[in-house]
Amino acid sequence: MTENHKEQPAQELPLLAAPRAEVFLVETVEELEEAVSTLAAGTGPFAVDAERASGFKYSQRAYLIQVYRAGSPIYLIDPAAIAPTADPAPFGELARVMETDAWILHAASQDIPCLRELGLLAPALYDTELGSRIAGLDRVGLGAVTEALLGVRLAKEHSAVDWSTRPLANDWLNYAALDVDVLFELWAAVEAVLVERNKLEWAKQEFAATLAAQPKPAKVDKWRGMTGLHEVKDSKKLAIARELWTAREALAVKLDVSPGRLIPDSSIVNVVKETPKAKPQLAGNRSFVGRASRSYLDTWWKAIEDGVNSRDLPDLKIAAVGIPNHRIWPTRFPEADRRLKIIRPLIAELAEKHGLPVENILTPDYLRNVCFEPPKYELAAVQDALRTLGAREWQIELTGQLIVDGLVASLVDEDASTDLA
Repeated sequence: MTENHKEQPAQELPLLAAPRAEVFLVETVEELEEAVSTLAAGTGPFAVDAERASGFKYSQRAYLIQVYRAGSPIYLIDPAAIAPTADPAPFGELARVMETDAWILHAASQDIPCLRELGLLAPALYDTELGSRIAGLDRVGLGAVTEALLGVRLAKEHSAVDWSTRPLANDWLNYAALDVDVLFELWAAVEAVLVERNKLEWAKQEFAATLAAQPKPAKVDKWRGMTGLHEVKDSKKLAIARELWTAREALAVKLDVSPGRLIPDSSIVNVVKETPKAKPQLAGNRSFVGRASRSYLDTWWKAIEDGVNSRDLPDLKIAAVGIPNHRIWPTRFPEADRRLKIIRPLIAELAEKHGLPVENILTPDYLRNVCFEPPKYELAAVQDALRTLGAREWQIELTGQLIVDGLVASLVDEDASTDLA
């Protein structure tokens, strides 16, 4: 980090404890119409943020949307009050206004999905968190970047609250408003660092990729991802685990509660390992915990019975999709492992040279794919392979020749090993 952008000690910085703009809470369709009219009369990009109830609710819907534009107040829009069923229709006019200029967000990939659910789509994006990563800042949280570049601290004590709670406390609303209050100045400061370090075009390509990103397909047999289930090596017990997970998932959807708050994974895995013979035995199992462990005992017992009686026994392992895990390459795929071990340090060195996190200079999965199934050891072929995988042009330009050099070096290394043998 240059001297111009050196972070000051936090204790020396003034605290921005309250938003500097007027703040309005929007809870009705009529209030939303007034907000839309004011936003439409404003100018420039929109500072945007959203609050979800992750870890508390099953859904990932937005429970508060913050929108700010030059010439307007900060609007804190309550989508749960305006559209309890998450119907996007009431937000149609807001969407049309917000399509007229770029959005500024911090860590946009976290908020874009829940905003899209309401039909709110950004035409262009400036992401102060992602921009800070590309710029090479040491810490990229909103508070840290604000301190480093703007010289003020934010009151950030409500980052992990349950935003589905109603009514929303005034200090929570204050916190939410601060998240967008600083975004105009923050983007200007981040942009200045990017320009200074000749990285603005890189950041713009990353922003475009963030906007274009599609949701990942649902995992097959998602229940297998429960913590600790890898220790279970019996198909019948896995069937019980599957049924318990399915029952928990259905109940979580019905109650709109995060599944782990009903019964944690550890409870399911412990029950699967011990497999109670009767409902009273399940009720007496001290390792079967969670706020719904006893109130929905009949649900869990039925799931256990369904698993015990199931003829659809799951395989102990599911067929792997994509390339094998790189951890098994040394013994199973030594040639791919050799390529990866030669090229990965080169990429890490390049990332350090440009002041970038290594995962931002090239997605690790892309590198592993090229090492496992290498194209021709020619620049154009490697560039095409990276482009097909999804790498951005700036990443391809920086890493392409380095990867070719590493691939060629792996052949020399292989020949040397053969000679020694």
